Amino acid sequence: MEIKPKVLEEAVHLNDLPWKAFPDALSHGGIRWKMLHASPEMGAWTAMFECPGGSSFNAHFHVGPGEYLLTKGRMDVRGGVEHGGDTVVAPAYGYESANARHDKTFFPVDSEFYMTFLGPLLFIKEDGTPIVSVSWDEAQRAYAS
Repeated sequence: MEIKPKVLEEAVHLNDLPWKAFPDALSHGGIRWKMLHASPEMGAWTAMFECPGGSSFNAHFHVGPGEYLLTKGRMDVRGGVEHGGDTVVAPAYGYESANARHDKTFFPVDSEFYMTFLGPLLFIKEDGTPIVSVSWDEAQRAYAS
Protein backbone atom coordinates (compact mmCIF):
# COMPACT_ATOMS: atom_id res chain seq x y z
CA MET A 1 0.00 0.00 0.00
CA GLU A 2 1.29 3.44 -0.92
CA ILE A 3 1.34 6.26 1.64
CA LYS A 4 -0.85 9.10 0.38
CA PRO A 5 0.59 12.61 0.33
CA LYS A 6 -0.37 15.07 3.02
CA VAL A 7 -2.23 18.22 2.02
CA LEU A 8 0.08 21.18 2.60
CA GLU A 9 -0.63 23.86 5.16
CA GLU A 10 -1.53 27.26 3.78
CA ALA A 11 -1.65 30.91 4.85
CA VAL A 12 -3.54 33.44 2.74
CA HIS A 13 -3.14 37.20 2.94
CA LEU A 14 -6.57 38.61 2.11
CA ASN A 15 -5.21 41.80 0.57
CA ASP A 16 -3.22 39.72 -1.94
CA LEU A 17 -6.37 38.19 -3.44
CA PRO A 18 -8.58 40.11 -5.86
CA TRP A 19 -12.30 40.48 -5.30
CA LYS A 20 -14.12 38.74 -8.17
CA ALA A 21 -17.75 38.84 -9.22
CA PHE A 22 -19.77 35.94 -7.81
CA PRO A 23 -21.66 34.30 -10.71
CA ASP A 24 -24.79 36.26 -11.68
CA ALA A 25 -26.62 32.97 -12.26
CA LEU A 26 -26.31 32.28 -8.50
CA SER A 27 -26.80 35.76 -7.03
CA HIS A 28 -28.17 39.25 -7.64
CA GLY A 29 -26.88 42.72 -6.91
CA GLY A 30 -23.14 42.53 -7.48
CA ILE A 31 -21.86 40.12 -4.82
CA ARG A 32 -18.08 39.68 -4.93
CA TRP A 33 -15.90 37.01 -3.36
CA LYS A 34 -12.40 35.82 -2.55
CA MET A 35 -11.74 32.08 -2.64
CA LEU A 36 -9.48 31.42 0.36
CA HIS A 37 -9.04 27.66 0.52
CA ALA A 38 -10.20 24.37 -0.97
CA SER A 39 -9.87 21.18 1.04
CA PRO A 40 -10.32 18.12 -1.19
CA GLU A 41 -9.70 15.74 1.70
CA MET A 42 -12.74 17.17 3.52
CA GLY A 43 -14.80 18.31 0.54
CA ALA A 44 -14.72 21.80 2.06
CA TRP A 45 -14.13 25.29 0.74
CA THR A 46 -13.75 28.68 2.39
CA ALA A 47 -14.43 32.15 1.00
CA MET A 48 -15.02 35.80 1.89
CA PHE A 49 -18.07 37.52 0.43
CA GLU A 50 -18.70 41.22 -0.10
CA CYS A 51 -22.43 41.88 -0.49
CA PRO A 52 -23.71 45.34 -1.47
CA GLY A 53 -26.94 46.58 0.09
CA GLY A 54 -29.86 45.04 -1.80
CA SER A 55 -27.91 41.98 -3.01
CA SER A 56 -28.89 38.35 -2.44
CA PHE A 57 -27.92 34.75 -3.06
CA ASN A 58 -30.34 32.63 -5.06
CA ALA A 59 -32.16 29.64 -3.55
CA HIS A 60 -29.85 26.85 -2.40
CA PHE A 61 -29.38 23.87 -0.07
CA HIS A 62 -26.34 23.37 2.14
CA VAL A 63 -25.57 19.73 1.28
CA GLY A 64 -23.17 19.67 4.22
CA PRO A 65 -22.97 21.99 7.21
CA GLY A 66 -21.26 25.36 7.17
CA GLU A 67 -20.09 28.06 9.54
CA TYR A 68 -19.91 31.80 8.92
CA LEU A 69 -18.71 34.97 10.58
CA LEU A 70 -20.60 38.11 9.55
CA THR A 71 -17.99 40.84 9.98
CA LYS A 72 -19.99 43.78 8.60
CA GLY A 73 -23.64 44.59 7.94
CA ARG A 74 -26.81 42.51 8.13
CA MET A 75 -27.96 39.24 6.60
CA ASP A 76 -31.59 38.06 6.39
CA VAL A 77 -31.57 34.26 6.18
CA ARG A 78 -34.77 32.33 5.29
CA GLY A 79 -36.72 35.60 5.07
CA GLY A 80 -35.31 37.17 8.21
CA VAL A 81 -36.86 37.10 11.66
CA GLU A 82 -40.03 38.79 10.31
CA HIS A 83 -40.76 35.65 8.25
CA GLY A 84 -39.62 32.92 10.65
CA GLY A 85 -35.94 32.94 9.64
CA ASP A 86 -32.91 34.67 11.11
CA THR A 87 -31.83 38.30 10.98
CA VAL A 88 -28.10 38.41 11.66
CA VAL A 89 -26.35 41.70 12.52
CA ALA A 90 -22.55 41.99 12.59
CA PRO A 91 -20.50 40.96 14.36
CA ALA A 92 -22.16 37.56 14.45
CA TYR A 93 -21.43 33.86 14.05
CA GLY A 94 -23.78 31.39 12.38
CA TYR A 95 -24.01 27.66 11.78
CA GLU A 96 -25.91 26.13 8.86
CA SER A 97 -26.87 22.50 9.28
CA ALA A 98 -26.65 19.91 6.52
CA ASN A 99 -29.68 20.16 4.21
CA ALA A 100 -30.57 23.70 5.34
CA ARG A 101 -32.65 25.30 2.58
CA HIS A 102 -32.36 29.02 1.88
CA ASP A 103 -34.83 30.34 -0.66
CA LYS A 104 -33.14 33.75 -0.49
CA THR A 105 -30.29 35.13 1.57
CA PHE A 106 -30.68 38.93 1.47
CA PHE A 107 -28.35 41.76 2.46
CA PRO A 108 -30.31 44.99 3.09
CA VAL A 109 -27.10 46.96 3.78
CA ASP A 110 -23.48 46.64 2.65
CA SER A 111 -22.24 43.45 4.30
CA GLU A 112 -19.25 41.13 4.42
CA PHE A 113 -18.82 37.60 5.75
CA TYR A 114 -16.38 34.68 5.92
CA MET A 115 -17.75 31.15 5.44
CA THR A 116 -16.52 27.58 5.37
CA PHE A 117 -18.72 25.12 3.50
CA LEU A 118 -18.31 21.45 4.50
CA GLY A 119 -19.66 20.06 1.26
CA PRO A 120 -21.27 21.67 -1.75
CA LEU A 121 -23.99 24.25 -2.12
CA LEU A 122 -26.79 23.00 -4.33
CA PHE A 123 -28.47 25.90 -6.13
CA ILE A 124 -32.09 25.10 -6.94
CA LYS A 125 -35.19 26.29 -8.77
CA GLU A 126 -38.23 27.34 -6.74
CA ASP A 127 -39.64 23.79 -6.89
CA GLY A 128 -36.36 22.35 -5.53
CA THR A 129 -35.06 21.08 -8.88
CA PRO A 130 -31.22 21.30 -8.88
CA ILE A 131 -29.54 23.89 -11.10
CA VAL A 132 -25.88 23.48 -10.15
CA SER A 133 -23.79 22.01 -7.35
CA VAL A 134 -20.91 24.21 -6.20
CA SER A 135 -18.33 21.95 -4.54
CA TRP A 136 -14.74 22.65 -3.51
CA ASP A 137 -13.49 21.96 -7.04
CA GLU A 138 -16.26 23.90 -8.81
CA ALA A 139 -15.64 26.87 -6.50
CA GLN A 140 -11.94 26.84 -7.44
CA ARG A 141 -12.77 26.74 -11.16
CA ALA A 142 -15.31 29.55 -10.85
CA TYR A 143 -12.85 31.78 -8.97
CA ALA A 144 -10.02 31.01 -11.43
CA SER A 145 -12.12 31.95 -14.50
